[in-house]
Amino acid sequence: MGRLKERFQAFVNNRWLVFVAAMWIQSCAGVGYIFGSISPVIKSSLNYNQRQLSRLGVAKDLGDSVGFLAGSLSEILPLWGALLVGAMLNLIGYGWVWLIVTGRVPVLPLWAMCVLIFVGNNGETYFNTAALVSCVQNFPKSRGPVVGILKGFAGLSGAILTQIYTTINFPDQASLIFMVAVGPAIVVIALMFIIRPVGGHRQVCPSDGLSFTFIYSVDPTEEVLLPKPEQQEAGKSEQDAQEQEVIFSEVEDEKPREVDLLPASERRKRIAQLQAKLFQAAADGAVRVKRRRGPHRGEDFTLMQALIKADFWLIFFSLLLGSGSGLTVIDNLGQMSQSLGYDNTHIFVSMISIWNFLGRVGGGYFSEIIVRDHAYPRPIAIAVAQLVMSVGHVFFAMGWPGAMHIGTLLIGLGYGAHWAIVPAAASELFGLKKFGALYNFLTLANPAGSLVFSGVIASSIYDREAEKQAHQHHIPPQISGSIFSGMFAQDEPLKCEGSICFFLTSMIMSGFCIIAAVLSMILVYRTKPVYAHLYGKSRT
Repeated sequence: MGRLKERFQAFVNNRWLVFVAAMWIQSCAGVGYIFGSISPVIKSSLNYNQRQLSRLGVAKDLGDSVGFLAGSLSEILPLWGALLVGAMLNLIGYGWVWLIVTGRVPVLPLWAMCVLIFVGNNGETYFNTAALVSCVQNFPKSRGPVVGILKGFAGLSGAILTQIYTTINFPDQASLIFMVAVGPAIVVIALMFIIRPVGGHRQVCPSDGLSFTFIYSVDPTEEVLLPKPEQQEAGKSEQDAQEQEVIFSEVEDEKPREVDLLPASERRKRIAQLQAKLFQAAADGAVRVKRRRGPHRGEDFTLMQALIKADFWLIFFSLLLGSGSGLTVIDNLGQMSQSLGYDNTHIFVSMISIWNFLGRVGGGYFSEIIVRDHAYPRPIAIAVAQLVMSVGHVFFAMGWPGAMHIGTLLIGLGYGAHWAIVPAAASELFGLKKFGALYNFLTLANPAGSLVFSGVIASSIYDREAEKQAHQHHIPPQISGSIFSGMFAQDEPLKCEGSICFFLTSMIMSGFCIIAAVLSMILVYRTKPVYAHLYGKSRT
């Protein structure tokens, strides 16, 4: 009986069980990507026009990205508590929307509907935070593949939920809203006690590579290349260890830059020589070792400490320009396809969801190859993804035959790659201790970029081109005014036809993606020593 109990405890404390449970939760954590499928029934049931529906879309994007509370609660509550809060938010938000759409409760004003959509989609941030925090801590040496897989399932969840809905064949479209409200809550509540850190750094074993091969097609020899945790010598007092840390920090500050470019064995030898000289000089009183005022890159940062670092803001603005432009395409994909003469817009929504998934999985995998095999900064993969997206925007702008298919492919891959690479890079540069708060702050770049590109640039240019076409066809145009004017009006927006509708918007976003790639390359240059220190020793 005691042996059976030990086996059961080993099973429930296995980090791979946590990882599989996190994949299930992430499969329900992307309900925002299904908004294109539930918006038609909301529009028809509540008699909304396109402008009002777009307000719900903005509220959805904000709910998906405003995760300050989720990050803070993940540090105070156990992760199961954060997951329970997220499940309740999802159930209440989308559940109330379903009751309104089906006529079971009175219709609420538009602003109240925006609040419900915000609350329902905000539950995703709790699912994402709990899954990422637990699995990144359980797999500290394989962050790229882990984040790529988890974010990949979040990107694919829209297609998964749609296929389940189609298979069950509900009698009406409103049932999809019911499934979005109830399905994720059931899955999360069933698995919430499994999602937790289980000391994964103590569970590294030779079979880990085979396990990743089964799940992710990762090279089985990866674990051989992983850096082993350094063991401290026994018998050292806490004071001695602290003094050594200060001396090592001084070495990191004062060593010549070319030391980081040497082979790992030679670099360690040179650093050891410098460290020995500093120990002797400090003992003789010849130098005074300066005390550290904060963590160095690669160590644990709090959010406030990260906010004063240039590297953190480089990541944020690069994400804002790159990922924000991708989210603008996702939110406007229906109008883009209709302007080019496609009647069935659902095929492009499904396609970009699949490419989004592959981008997340592939981004994590290839960025891991970069850091493991070459000890090169992971943000180089972000720059490549942003250049790919810039080409995709050009295809959307030109409107060539088949351009929608190619543009959807490139934008989906590039956008998805951002959300596999950025969390892993942030955890490497700013540590795991406050990863939840750091990650949720970075996700604010998504709605900020969408607000600028979609809410300001794309909508104003689209309305201007629609008004021009209305004048040419002698149709009295409806003036939309500012972003906030007429928010609750019932006017029917004009439709724009042809590639001109999104030509200028797409070219602007293509240019900003190139600027984002430049910011990512600056980050690559600044973090070369950090990645050489973190991963260079794994190549020897």
